[in-house]
Amino acid sequence: MSLLSEYMKKEQLLKQLSEELQQLEKDQRLTSELEFKEKLEALMKEYDKSPAAVIEMLDPQPESRSKPATQANTAGRRKRKLKIYKNPNTGEVVETRGGNQKTLKAWKDEYGNDTVESWLVRVEE
Repeated sequence: MSLLSEYMKKEQLLKQLSEELQQLEKDQRLTSELEFKEKLEALMKEYDKSPAAVIEMLDPQPESRSKPATQANTAGRRKRKLKIYKNPNTGEVVETRGGNQKTLKAWKDEYGNDTVESWLVRVEE
């Protein structure tokens, strides 16, 4: 692309953006929002408050704003504790957050639930 054609293209784009900007400036909603923003900033300056302080006042529960999507989908269910078992016969170690782990189920079938639970080495959060 030649320099002249690039210039003409940019000039046309500038003209288009200028027209869109003029349309926005005529929009009553924009003027209303700008007026609100100016008044809010003046009020914050008068009371020496930062935007973060205002947000904290209006919504003191930061968890409601910054919950990860995965946690929101689980309806507040907390993560299970990590349990670490060590088989004294084989020395094999199993780490699980639930009782549905294949090796752990096989051990419980072979040695019994109480015996396998006695092999619990530690529990982590």
